[in-house]
Amino acid sequence: MTLAVGDKAPAFAAQDQDGKMRALKDYSGKWLLLYFYPRDNTPGCTTEACAIRDNFATFEKFGAAVLGVSTDTADSHKKFGEKHRLPFSLLADPDKKIVQEYGAWGAKKFMGKTYHGTHRTSFLIGPDGKIARIYEKVKPAHHAKEVLEDIAELSKA
Repeated sequence: MTLAVGDKAPAFAAQDQDGKMRALKDYSGKWLLLYFYPRDNTPGCTTEACAIRDNFATFEKFGAAVLGVSTDTADSHKKFGEKHRLPFSLLADPDKKIVQEYGAWGAKKFMGKTYHGTHRTSFLIGPDGKIARIYEKVKPAHHAKEVLEDIAELSKA
C-alpha cells in the first residue's frame, strides 16, 4: 500500500514502552508526528529521537503529539526512552503490522547486502486524521525542526 498526502491515516493500536496501548484515534483533533525508525540505540535513531526530545516543548506548544515506531520490543523501547529521557511514546511493532501498513518496511542495502528492515520515514497526521506530510529519507539531526516548520505553516492555512 502506498500512502499519499491527503489520504486518511491508517488506524493502528500498539503497546508503548510503559505497556499502555496507544491508538491513532487517541490523537484525533491534534497534530501527530508518527515516525518510523530502524532500531533502538543505534546512532541515527538516537540522534533523531534526541533531536525530537530537544524540540519537544515546541511540539507541545502546537498541541502536537509524537509517536516513534520500530519493530523493537516494549522492553527495548523502555530502556532506550529512559536512557535518553524521551518525553514521548515509542510503539513496539514486533509483528511489523504498523510498519507494513504505512509502507515503512521494505528492502534495504548495506555494504552490498540486501535485507528487509524499517525505513526512516515519518508521517505528519493532521487534526482531521489525514496525512499532511510524508517524509522519506529523513535526516535525523534536522527532522524535528523540519516537522515543526511544516506544522507552523499548515496551522496558518
